[in-house]
Amino acid sequence: MRDTLDSFENLIGGKWVAADDHRPNVNPSNTEDVIGLYASADASAVERAVAAAQAAREEWAASTPQRRHDLLDAVGNALAARKEEFGTLLAREEGKTLAEGIGETMRASQVFKFFAGEALRQAGDLQSSVRPDIDVEVVREPVGIVGLVTPWNFPIAIPAWKIAPALAFGNCVILKPADLTPGCAHVIARLLDEAGCPPGVFNLVMGRGSIVGEAMVNHPEIDAISFTGSVATGNRIAEICGRMKKKVQLEMGGKNPMVVLDDADLSVAVPACLNGTFFSTGQRCTASSRLIVQSGIHDAFVEALTREMQALKVGDALDPATQIGPVVDEKQLRSNLDYVEIAKSEAAEVIGGERLELETPGFFQAPALFLGTDNTMRINREEIFGPCGSVIRVGDFEEALAVANDTDFGLSAGICTGSLKYARTFRRKAQAGMVMVNLPTAGVDYHVPFGGRKGSSYGPREQGRYAAEFYTTVKTSYVFAG
Repeated sequence: MRDTLDSFENLIGGKWVAADDHRPNVNPSNTEDVIGLYASADASAVERAVAAAQAAREEWAASTPQRRHDLLDAVGNALAARKEEFGTLLAREEGKTLAEGIGETMRASQVFKFFAGEALRQAGDLQSSVRPDIDVEVVREPVGIVGLVTPWNFPIAIPAWKIAPALAFGNCVILKPADLTPGCAHVIARLLDEAGCPPGVFNLVMGRGSIVGEAMVNHPEIDAISFTGSVATGNRIAEICGRMKKKVQLEMGGKNPMVVLDDADLSVAVPACLNGTFFSTGQRCTASSRLIVQSGIHDAFVEALTREMQALKVGDALDPATQIGPVVDEKQLRSNLDYVEIAKSEAAEVIGGERLELETPGFFQAPALFLGTDNTMRINREEIFGPCGSVIRVGDFEEALAVANDTDFGLSAGICTGSLKYARTFRRKAQAGMVMVNLPTAGVDYHVPFGGRKGSSYGPREQGRYAAEFYTTVKTSYVFAG
């Protein structure tokens, strides 16, 4: 650790505002590496941010599409130009491999540039009234002030896909990033500030969810909340926003199924399951945590997947040879290890899953595969959020579909099959917001909607043109022209 650490402050009303308290941002690959000290604000910072946003909201809502485009495009260009620098920061603070960190930074760039284009593509409708001499115009207007609460597992991409549409459609923003990964959010704040974002249009308030997030959700002048995180917190936010008549968008957990049928090509199915289950250390809400495998292919699939899983290199996220980085922190690692013990107590056969002691002090875990499981076990009902996957044996397609849908979640679902009939039926009957055929359940495009059903999501979809449903409100105007 350096003798003197840099401090990173909040951005409120166009100024970098010091906080009374700061928290260390620790590298999970090497806990002796502290990236910096990041502001941990109190509720008064939220009040100042709301006041700044209120002062800026009218002018920004009336700004031209070109002005919004240019701001977002500049940020997108800056992210792409410095992708190695920011990707390295992401790998240091979250634990994704360096390649994944750079890839996520490029995804954030693409998101900003896509919504720069959307700022220019906003359109309304002119319709004929059912009454004579009356014109009807339908337009979209900004919601107002939007509070964004983002998670630690995609620390630059998820803030990007919330911030960019909010600004593109003329809203003012208050962002509270995850406590564990504030660095990437701070990068976006700096880039917006350097690109000339007007004071108060974008505000960064770092701090604890129980303090800053709570103040945002309960603030009467914040018009909408977009949250990505745990089910318990999301449910509570939904209740508060419902009482306050506040617009709300929630992305929460997943227990995503990947079905592997007897006719699947193992050279396709095994890499898809390996990627979906273990990459990004399994810390993805779209991860393939339940592998539902038909009996005829079960043994060959398990043998091949086990061999590939055990060959994965776990290590420092910045090591180019690393395929699986560390778990994000000690608390998450303890939770993962607890689920390994739960799997054993439920009579599952456990391959891997142990804590690893490597050259540097970090939160490393061997990927784990749970065999001989059924869908009633806790390991198949609860989200683990680590490099752990369960194999569930089934007899036929109908049983596989029933098991896939037997969950409180409904984010992503996949199937590996050579049958167009089964693929088509699964696409239609899977109770999920996203369905993958012969692809990992994790990995989505930035220009199409993202979101799920049941306990996974609530409110309008994120990303793509569907983002307008949350970040705008519709106004219908009638004009008598007689």
